[in-house]
Amino acid sequence: MTVSRRDFPTDFAWGTATASYQNEGATEVDGRGTSIWDVFARSHGAINDGSTGDVADDHYHRFREDVRLMADLGLNSYRFSIAWPRIQPTGSGAANQAGLDFYRRLVDELQAQGIAAYATLYHWDLPQSLEDEGGWLDRDTANRFADYAGIVSEALGSGVAHWITLNEPWCSAFLGYAAGAHAPGRRVGKLAGRAAHHLMLGHGLAVPAIRAADPSASVGITLNLTPSVARTERPEDVEAARRIDGLTNRLFLDPVLTGAYPDDVVEDLELGDWLAPTKDADLAVIAAPIDFVGINYYFRNTVGAGDHDTEPRLDHPTSTPVRFYSTTDRRTHMGWPITPDGIIEVISMVHDRRPELPIAITENGAAYDDRVEDGAVHDEDRRAFLESHIDACARAIEQGLPLVGYFIWTLTDNWEWAWGFSRRFGLVRVDYGSLERTVKDSGQWLAGFLAGGDDA
Repeated sequence: MTVSRRDFPTDFAWGTATASYQNEGATEVDGRGTSIWDVFARSHGAINDGSTGDVADDHYHRFREDVRLMADLGLNSYRFSIAWPRIQPTGSGAANQAGLDFYRRLVDELQAQGIAAYATLYHWDLPQSLEDEGGWLDRDTANRFADYAGIVSEALGSGVAHWITLNEPWCSAFLGYAAGAHAPGRRVGKLAGRAAHHLMLGHGLAVPAIRAADPSASVGITLNLTPSVARTERPEDVEAARRIDGLTNRLFLDPVLTGAYPDDVVEDLELGDWLAPTKDADLAVIAAPIDFVGINYYFRNTVGAGDHDTEPRLDHPTSTPVRFYSTTDRRTHMGWPITPDGIIEVISMVHDRRPELPIAITENGAAYDDRVEDGAVHDEDRRAFLESHIDACARAIEQGLPLVGYFIWTLTDNWEWAWGFSRRFGLVRVDYGSLERTVKDSGQWLAGFLAGGDDA
């Protein structure tokens, strides 16, 4: 590989991405309300190691230290999420000024360091009060989200370079309401498709709310896209890949970018009769003009038909079982296959639908079982992972694809959802006892790469 910083435009966004519940901590500070993840994490057996995000990385109190780390690494952008319960503790009503003040301090610190702020409005921490009223299965949650989006965008205004409405609505809908593996931990099967629709409606309502507060705002959405390749050319394998591609990609891409739901996915989820009364009006809202699309990319799926022994995938609620196959022995600590070329495929998914839209990789990274040796973390596997995916990004640009940014998941090791503290993704190691930060070898490599040093 000979990828170099010089293979990218001078204004390319190089950043890291984080999420509020995963790194902020301070869950009972300054008027913050309770989120669905607070409740879920405290539920017996919900989290792999029994931990919670109550402290996490304590980014709430250490954000200046973390911003300095970003600057030292040579990053020019930071994607963070705003905790809805910090702004509206019960999900509606007047803003909690202390919550807004925290994010203003963060944005000001980023500006002082020359780092552009990419603010995600929803990275899964729904106020529990709204979940008690039905959560994303209730249409009114979309309206509440638009109100919240307007409050935050008016308060932070031009300090935020780019706004992202939702992070990975597939996870919110299907891991949260179908599989029960994420908060709020519900298992309603195909009814989770209704949560997906309300999430997309919330996105569409939030876009004009943000623009009303800041007419010059740059607004987009982040989707987790995964190429779904049939294991063989057998009709049953091709059909399995179609269903998975529909649920993970087209259900979200198509309404945002083309103003229509794919008919086959509506049929798979049995949404037709339920959607019919509001479908056309809702789709017009969901397709509100946006300025960019963010993609979270981690791996490619190879899919085949299941058999009578296949355990149902609750996160993919279709009538016929499917099975996921491995095509490589190279895997991360999450068990995810390492497939860098898939990053070009997902960029193409967006570009084929809307060629004029800029695209950013808003998450890409790898968990490894890091070890400290003499005070250092020699994470060669992560460095190689990043190098290969940055190389794929360079090749995407060479092919004429409109890639404008790449954000690494994540800056610091953090609380990794249902895995708790058992998985480490960071460029910077966190000692969860002392909260001391140590830049790993991968972070040092990235700093050299961004400084324009030797080719990777």
